[in-house]
Amino acid sequence: MHQTTESTWTSFIIRAITTTNHKEIGTMYLITAGVLFLLAGSMAMLIRAELFQPGQHLMDPDKYNQLITLHGLIMVFGAVMPAFTGFANWMVPLMIGAPDMALPRLNNFSYWLLVVSFCILLSTLLMSDSAPNFGWTFYPPLSTRGPLSTEYFIFFVHLTGISSLLGAINIMVTILNMRKDGMTLMDMPIFVWTMLITSFLLIVVVPVLAVVVTMLLFDRHFGTSFFHAAGGGDPRLFQHLFWFFGHPEVYIMILPSFGIISEVIPTFARKKIFGYTSMVYATCSIAFLSFFVWAHHMFTAGVPLAGELFFMYLTMLISIPTGVKVFNWTATLFRGSLTFEPPMLFAIGFLFLFTLGGFSGLMLAIAPADFQYHDTYFVVAHFHYVL
Repeated sequence: MHQTTESTWTSFIIRAITTTNHKEIGTMYLITAGVLFLLAGSMAMLIRAELFQPGQHLMDPDKYNQLITLHGLIMVFGAVMPAFTGFANWMVPLMIGAPDMALPRLNNFSYWLLVVSFCILLSTLLMSDSAPNFGWTFYPPLSTRGPLSTEYFIFFVHLTGISSLLGAINIMVTILNMRKDGMTLMDMPIFVWTMLITSFLLIVVVPVLAVVVTMLLFDRHFGTSFFHAAGGGDPRLFQHLFWFFGHPEVYIMILPSFGIISEVIPTFARKKIFGYTSMVYATCSIAFLSFFVWAHHMFTAGVPLAGELFFMYLTMLISIPTGVKVFNWTATLFRGSLTFEPPMLFAIGFLFLFTLGGFSGLMLAIAPADFQYHDTYFVVAHFHYVL
């Protein structure tokens, strides 16, 4: 009996390491995302417990900063993104009539690269010096003078970036090359469209993040001064480069959820999605505009007035295609034969929370108002409502 159990576990592990089945890899992504979500969520509970009343209670300030950093990194790169990659692995081939992903071995490799990268990140908690403690945005000079674990963090970002790039290439190739005969792009389900556009965004912006952390590594060890003001560098260069990645990253995390909602609501309203073509164009518009709004994160960092106006108006403009989606979902619900199953209840809850998050985002887009809201809990509340 003992030998049988051991043999079963061995075959299970070998199967998990070597599988190329899109459903199995999708399930592995979803389980990993769930575990990391619980881990990052427990960190959030500790953060809130520490803030329950003034003064130090559960941990010293450095430990608190470590939890803030790891919570953000794990939620963004370990929970949200792998979860949607898991859904894409499961659903995209089924929705387009493909037998599997286009590059199944690459699919397996990208998953295990993600697992290795998070093992490296979490190992920093065991280091005698300190885990990364400079926030998930790793602004210099905190990151240029950070603890020894910063090098592990940089390695983690590179591995996670490679994993995301390989996954994005795989999804894009699958959608463009493996649709069933007769299925045009405008015949694809909305979820497939959102994954195609998300993959494009990933391929464009992840290399920017890789460049940023490499420049950070050079500043720390090779005598350069890209971001080090004392050596002639400019910390604002880091902010420009990071947020050029960071704002499209927001839409990388939110567009797949738009796709899921666009499948759930029509299913439980027993109607076709209202305005399919406008939904597709709105998704493309959001992706295009996301490359031109990054500096709204920097209104308080000394952006010229003309730049503030440009980025303020473009940030407001991006709310139009987003509003089109919300109105189309609402129109799909109108006079539908609604059944309030749990997926539909979650989708309706999403509409209310996302709308509230969107309104708070419009407030942040207004440059004079942003001077009051920037770096306050208003911003934290905004992106937690949205995400």
